[in-house]
Parts: sequence; C-alpha cells; structure tokens
Amino acid sequence: MSSSIALLVTGASTGLLAGGASCAAVQGGLLAGAVTRRQPSPSGPAPAAARPPSGTAARHPAPADAKPLAPVAAFLAGKLLSHTLLGALLGVFGNALQPSPRARAVMMLVAAAIMLLFALDLFGVKAVSRLVPRPPASFGRVLRRSAKTDSVATPALIGFATVLVPCGVTLSMELIAVTSGSPVAGAAVMAGFVIGTAPLFGALGYLFRRTSRALSGRLAVLTGVVVLGVSVWTVGSALQAGGWATFDLGGSTAAEAAPAGGEQQGRAVTGGKATADGPVSIDASGKQTVTLTVTDFYEPTKFTAKAGVPTTLVLRGKDSGGCARAFTIPELGVQEIVKRDGDTNVDLGTRKAGTLRFSCAMGMQTGTITFQ
Repeated sequence: MSSSIALLVTGASTGLLAGGASCAAVQGGLLAGAVTRRQPSPSGPAPAAARPPSGTAARHPAPADAKPLAPVAAFLAGKLLSHTLLGALLGVFGNALQPSPRARAVMMLVAAAIMLLFALDLFGVKAVSRLVPRPPASFGRVLRRSAKTDSVATPALIGFATVLVPCGVTLSMELIAVTSGSPVAGAAVMAGFVIGTAPLFGALGYLFRRTSRALSGRLAVLTGVVVLGVSVWTVGSALQAGGWATFDLGGSTAAEAAPAGGEQQGRAVTGGKATADGPVSIDASGKQTVTLTVTDFYEPTKFTAKAGVPTTLVLRGKDSGGCARAFTIPELGVQEIVKRDGDTNVDLGTRKAGTLRFSCAMGMQTGTITFQ
C-alpha cells in the first residue's frame, strides 16, 4: 500500500505532463460540444427595446460571455467524481486481491506497455492502431448527441461518463490504483490525475475541436513524446519494484559486521571503524541485525552483511513518509508499512551468499543487502 499523498502527487504530475493532451484527444470533442451548445442561440433578432445603445455592449459585455466557464467546471467536476470513485473501487479490488510485489510490478509493466502503444499511435504508427484501447464508436455518438441539450446538469453527466472513455494514460493510472491496494490511495491517484489534467483540459479540448489538422498533429506528436518518456520511466520503476534490477544512482554503504566472538563482537564496522550501534551488527548470541532508517528515503541504500547467520532487518521509521513507507522485498514476498516513528522487524532467516534487493512498492526507491 503506497502513501496516498505520494500517489496523489504521482497522479497529478502524470496528468499535468501527459494526461491533459492525451485525454483531450479522446474527450476534447465532448467538452467542446457541451460548452458551445450552451451558448445562447436566439431564433431571431432581439426586440428593439432589448437592444443596448450603440457602444454599450463593448463597454459592458453581456453576462452570457462567461457562461461557458460553468459547463467546463461542471464537466471537470463530474469527471473528478467518477474517476475518484473508480479509483476507490480499484483500490478495494487490489486490497482484496493482495497482489505480491512482483504481481504489482507485472501490472506496472502492463501499464507501461499500454502507454507505449498509445505513444506509437500518436506518432502515426498504423501497425499499433488496432491494439490501442478505444471506446465503441456508438458510445461516443450517444454522448455527443446528449451534449446538444441546454440542461445545466448535462456537462456534469458527460464528464462523469468519461470514465467509460479512457485514454491510454488513464488506463495506466487505473492499474496503479489497483496496485495501491487501498481505497483511499486508489482514489488519491485517480483524483490527482484528473486534477493534473484540469489546467490544460479546457484549452486543449478547444484546440482539438477548432484548430487545423496540422496543429492537432503537432500536439499529438508532443503528447506522444511525453507519454513515451513516462512509459520508459514506468518500465524502470517496475523492474526495480519486482526486484529484477537496481539502477545504482549512488547512495551510502554500510559495511559488514564484525564476526561474532571476535574483538569487536556486538559492534558494527562502518567505513573501516567500529561503532557501538551501526546499521549492521552481530550480538553476543551470533544473531545479525541490519538497520534501515526510513524517512522519505532509505538510509543507507547498500548493506554488506555476513552470510550464514540468523538475520533480522529492522525498519526504523523516523518521521517516515511517501512511497518509502511501503517497503517490499520482492524475492521474499515481504510487504510492510513502516511505522512513522518506530521499529518494524522483518525476519530474513539465515541467508546464503548473494544479493537481496528491496524497494518501495512503486519501485522509485531501492537498495540492496549483499551477504558474503
């Protein structure tokens, strides 16, 4: 289960960077139709008594000019409500299913593949056009016909229904909501995604509705570049979340503990010097303790420990937050929510020589314990 705040930020940033244009390509026509259909369309010229004096209209624009803002807000409010509810339901499903860390990583890879297909489709690669998920054409026609009414509730209902007309990036966010394993976290990632698309959605929807094909094509290519980048980033995170790879970006290292029974028994060796309470230590009974400090990050990120002795991993929360709290060891199927302040113990058993990888549930923060 990932931090709800971290997932809210993840959803919002994805929506802002990639979701606005991609969703506008699919749903922008619905938004533009809802807005333009609500503009007044009198059947004939206004009576003379109702006509403002010459020059008055220029100085005091009619209130009707601002009316399109109301249906835009209603559309986005309906969209926010439906996507938040869907995210909560997907989180409940993920919690009931309790996928393992590697099952979550596979779902992330599927999400990345969907985004890749969507990006290639935006680039105009015809070979993938049939593989990109699209809503039925009949469903889109029904929604467009409903946009012709003048009801105040119509834009909100259309916005609510967009949950059934997802773009590729939306589908990837839905998979992340499933992997969150929590209704609150699932709702957070989907709500964040809609919030992220909101600043650009109205403008991009209008552009896709009104501008020339040439401009729309440029926007499609730009969106494809962004979505492709997000897809590559998601693949990297999935590989780390599954424990299949660790992309070393540096970090601190804790050295191997002193052998039990030696001069430095019960003490740890860090940087060549013994310390009384280091991150790797062996007590008088020969049991090894590896201590990982969890704040918003992991510290250290690399451990060297002794193989062949009983080992306990202590997750020491110190005002911990973000994705780091959702700690996993994919190889062992370990999933723990680190205490905000306090210790959580994980029994690693007696490990043979080798490397054990750990990460947050989203694969954004990783580390290794090397037993030798």
